Amino acid sequence: MPLTFDDLLDRARALAPAGRRAVLGIAGSPGAGKSTLAGHLVRALNGAGDPWVAHIPMDGFHLADAELDRLGLRDRKGAPDTFDAAGYAALLRRLHEVGSAESGDGDIVYAPGFERVLEQPLAGAVPVPPTARLIVTEGNYLLLGTGAWARVRAQLDEVWFCELDEEERIRRLVARHEEFGKGHEEATDWVLGTDQRNADLVATTRDGADLVVPMTALPRVDAGT
Repeated sequence: MPLTFDDLLDRARALAPAGRRAVLGIAGSPGAGKSTLAGHLVRALNGAGDPWVAHIPMDGFHLADAELDRLGLRDRKGAPDTFDAAGYAALLRRLHEVGSAESGDGDIVYAPGFERVLEQPLAGAVPVPPTARLIVTEGNYLLLGTGAWARVRAQLDEVWFCELDEEERIRRLVARHEEFGKGHEEATDWVLGTDQRNADLVATTRDGADLVVPMTALPRVDAGT
């Protein structure tokens, strides 16, 4: 039978029984729908009650443009070596180790966010309370086994891989770049160049996922990341 959104909710709930904190990773190529899936999961699982699910984007670990300029990597922004993968892995480890997720003991953990308009990371933008039993984190390279990225996978209880028709993924990605300031030609060139090289790399990690999620399983499909 086709995978349904209810199936995904049941599987996510089972990752974090009472008294235990779990981290669910959502991987996929740029524009495949990772943020969309994460958003749907967090909203549906939290419902109208006390929030017990938190969302941490990998994009908060983008290196700032000033550092990319220093390293000569500005034209490769979004590639694996343009993120602080070690810092991301350290945050995920801390989220596993901090306090008791059920009792509420322990400290709030602050994670960086990402400002799409500025295309810059924002330190301390996402608070994770100690009562959060499930952390949903999403990004391109969660299944990449090289360098510090291998430490990331070790901190994830499960990783799901978003899958979207390639033509639709590219269309959405171009539209997103246009929404945040690029002209159509510039957006298309970036998507078919830098973004596509990254997408091709991410596609090689698909078989390492615990579950492949077609975007048809979502209650509705929005432009995603």
